Amino acid sequence: MGIKGVRPASTAVLSETVSTPPELLAKPGFLTRRLYQAYVSAWVRTVDSTLTGPQFAVLVAVNEHPGLDQRSLAHAVSLDTSTMADVARRMETRGLICRVADPTDGRRKLLELTPEGAQVLEDVDRRARALDELLLEGLDESARTEVLTTLQVLYDRWARLPSTDTTEDG
Repeated sequence: MGIKGVRPASTAVLSETVSTPPELLAKPGFLTRRLYQAYVSAWVRTVDSTLTGPQFAVLVAVNEHPGLDQRSLAHAVSLDTSTMADVARRMETRGLICRVADPTDGRRKLLELTPEGAQVLEDVDRRARALDELLLEGLDESARTEVLTTLQVLYDRWARLPSTDTTEDG
């Protein structure tokens, strides 16, 4: 007996004709990933095709906290430290930020915007704000606040979920 929904290759349905299973539409993780994919696609089409969302977040954070260390900025923009190091290195190579060794601890890197980084931030921020308006179009101020509050509440709750062992022997 086969697995429910698995068809022999000769009778497979083209993916364009298959709808999302209702079971998935009841899963918050699936919907969150789907929402994020739609957001990234909209970002690339309307804001910037080379500067990523995380890179933009780093530019905003460095602008807000010039000279702050890389680890603290990673926390502020929800990146792990190894990802932050990679993002910062790529942004430095592009001339958007400069990383300097902390005079009191040479292992720490302090970040500052370059003039080019400040200009890119200004240009991209304008387009990002326009995208924000498109994303929330049709919602009054109260509904916009509710959406943003709900997203923050979900993040706060999900970020604190305990680790669980999902192995059978666990």
